[in-house]
Amino acid sequence: MYSLPQTNPDSVVLLQITDTHLFANEAGSLLGVATKDSFHAVLDAVDAAARPFDAVVATGDISQDHSERSYQRFSDGIARWSQPCFWLPGNHDYQPSMSSVLPSPQIKPCQQVLAGEHWQVILLDSQVQGVPHGELSDAQLTMLDEALASQPQRHALVLLHHHPLEAGSAWLDQHKLHNADAFWKVVDKYPQQVKAVLCGHIHQELDRIYHGVQVLATPSTCIQFQPDSNDFALDKLNPGWRYLELMADGRVVTSVSRLQGECFAPQFDAGGY
Repeated sequence: MYSLPQTNPDSVVLLQITDTHLFANEAGSLLGVATKDSFHAVLDAVDAAARPFDAVVATGDISQDHSERSYQRFSDGIARWSQPCFWLPGNHDYQPSMSSVLPSPQIKPCQQVLAGEHWQVILLDSQVQGVPHGELSDAQLTMLDEALASQPQRHALVLLHHHPLEAGSAWLDQHKLHNADAFWKVVDKYPQQVKAVLCGHIHQELDRIYHGVQVLATPSTCIQFQPDSNDFALDKLNPGWRYLELMADGRVVTSVSRLQGECFAPQFDAGGY
């Protein structure tokens, strides 16, 4: 467990960066997008925005090639900031390599974060090794249940890589969280506590109420998937990131930002990756 102090007494602000798909090779590209370059363009844009935040959350698919060097590239990139970072694995991640950059003074390998006076952030591992879909083990579901039960006075933000509901694209939805019913069964036990669920994986913006909970997904820092597409298709929108302001009264004030101008166009005729 980690206690995250807050600089503003009224809220805690998180910066979400997701699906960076970095390579050991600094010129490595995914469907025509040089992922290190797009990642650093996002970091530069965050700097330019100069919006204060208390921590970074990275919701999986940090690496594309499983290499230790790819994780070090992520760590080196965010080292420009002093705020702590909390990360969790996605389906493309390789946890032995991921753990190779730890312990790190900045990246905190924890499952439960007490964020200021009013919130907790719970990080789940939905990876099923070797397949794109997600699933939460019994141990992860128990951890979620126990974390919520242990902090009944705190609002909760739950993080995982895979989307726990249908996003509306048939090809993506077959790779969602497969035991989502078990996840929501735990969440439903704490209707006054769980305010939002935050994920990555779908490389697009999503903001929906499901089981009375706000469910959010965020653009990748590289390629974007076209929403509401039955077959694999890429979007023309630029790489992005998300801010989340966790308010003392339980509200989540959130916004997505994207790079401006024409940049990082992928290979739109690609049939998959």
